Parts: sequence; structure tokens; C-alpha cells
Amino acid sequence: MPASQPVLLRALKWGLIVTAALIAIFAVIGYLVSGQPGLWGGMLGTALGGLFLMMTVGSIAFANRFIERDFYITAFFGIVLGSWVLKFIVFIVAVVLLRDADWLDTRVMFFGVIASVFASLVLDVIVISRSRIPILSDSPRS
Repeated sequence: MPASQPVLLRALKWGLIVTAALIAIFAVIGYLVSGQPGLWGGMLGTALGGLFLMMTVGSIAFANRFIERDFYITAFFGIVLGSWVLKFIVFIVAVVLLRDADWLDTRVMFFGVIASVFASLVLDVIVISRSRIPILSDSPRS
């Protein structure tokens, strides 16, 4: 495994924890703002935002399993780009299906997505700044 794998797994673990906390926080905020529709909007927004952001880290960590194979570069980019395409499709489907939902406050959902994106960016900076990744390679120079 590459030296970055523990960092990716740590970011994934903390991403799950932060997303769970944000779901609870935005459920309460959403309920206080607009009742039951706000509750669902806060929960869905933060869950979707956290899921989308963790899919990128998870796809990179998963793709690193193929590092010993001859097709590593192809597999890596195929998996990571495939996860981005999947996120795009899921986002479009979610927007289309949920835009007119009466049981959902889309404003609270929007702020939940924004909060989870911001929290994920802060979390990634913290995890990476505290990591110790060697910058030298084990392979000899040609």
C-alpha cells in the first residue's frame, strides 16, 4: 500500500464521525427552523454532502489496493473518475426527485450540504497537516 493509505483511512473515519455529528446537529436546527420538513432537509443535506465527499476519499483508498498490479494507473483513474460520475448522476437524480417534495425543506437541505462540504474541507486540512508521509521513494533511480 502507498504511504498515503493510512491518511486516507483516517480521513474516511473522521469523515464518518463528522458527518454523523452534522446530521444530528442539522436535524435539530432544521426542526427548530421549519418543523418536520426542516428535520428531513437537515438530515438529507448533511448525509448527501458527507456521502459525496467520502466517496472520493473511499474510491482513492479502494483503488490503492491495486498498486501491485500492472493495470494500477488505469484502475486508479477508472475507479476515481467512475465515483465522480456516479456522484454527479446521484446528485442530479436527487435534485430532480426532491425539488418539489412537500415533506422537505430544501433551504435547510442546501445549508446542510454546504456545512458538510465546509466541514469536510476543514477535516481534510487537519488530517493532512498532522500526517507524516515520507517524500522519498523506495525504488532506485534509473
